[in-house]
Amino acid sequence: MTTRKKILRSLLFWALLAPVVVAILFPFAVMTITALKSATEVHDPTWWPSEWRWRNFVEMWETSGFAPALVNSLYVSALTTALTIAVSIPAAYALSRFRFAGQGAFRQFLLVSQMLSPIVLVIGLFRLVVGVGLIDNLNMLTLVYVGFNIAFCVWMLQSYFSTIPRDLEEAAWMEGAGRGRTLVAVFLPLAVPAMVVTAIFTFINAWNEFIIALTMLRREETYTLPIRVFSLVAGRYSVDWHYVMAAAFVASVPVAIIFAWLQRYLVRGLALGAVK
Repeated sequence: MTTRKKILRSLLFWALLAPVVVAILFPFAVMTITALKSATEVHDPTWWPSEWRWRNFVEMWETSGFAPALVNSLYVSALTTALTIAVSIPAAYALSRFRFAGQGAFRQFLLVSQMLSPIVLVIGLFRLVVGVGLIDNLNMLTLVYVGFNIAFCVWMLQSYFSTIPRDLEEAAWMEGAGRGRTLVAVFLPLAVPAMVVTAIFTFINAWNEFIIALTMLRREETYTLPIRVFSLVAGRYSVDWHYVMAAAFVASVPVAIIFAWLQRYLVRGLALGAVK
């Protein structure tokens, strides 16, 4: 009887979740199928193509300049993630372990800064970057991304750091370890799930960012993936949608791999308020 109830409960849950799953996966299904159609079948009101054209991916790769954009996006996203986490960890540790004047105001500042859209600041950022002569510079784009992601990362990490018992650090101090060694050897290993989750969100934000990159990148050799995919559509009399969808599919692969690789940390880290 108990097994039957579990089966019925599982079926009920899946029935309730099915519309959500279909709504989430439907755009990806359209993207994948369109990427495998021929140019003449893209606009046909048919779901399945008459021929699965896997060579669309090869042709897109050879003709669209996709490879340099992929390298640029990997460089910018990875460097943004590394720098953001490196800066956010000490700040989050200080917020969770020390008391200082203006701490409450600083916390509010972190929240308020998240309400500002990048598009509000993009004109000022553009004038600043042009003024220092670093337009079309991927390193400058990385620094801008770091600035936009630090507040979110500090807020996420400090809420998790606060759940780690102080007793563990104090025990290490009694054994003669300094604060720096305790932070690296005791504290940070316990915070790996939170750091991984924060790094994933930072990587995705940098990987998908479009407005700032479109404003600051002019030469095609500096394009990131969102700009490269956009260039396949913008300013064209006719759009090769099968190539556009193939490019979008390949652009989503690195993020999917990262999610699959770090899934166990993601599940653990999302419970930021759990008792450790």
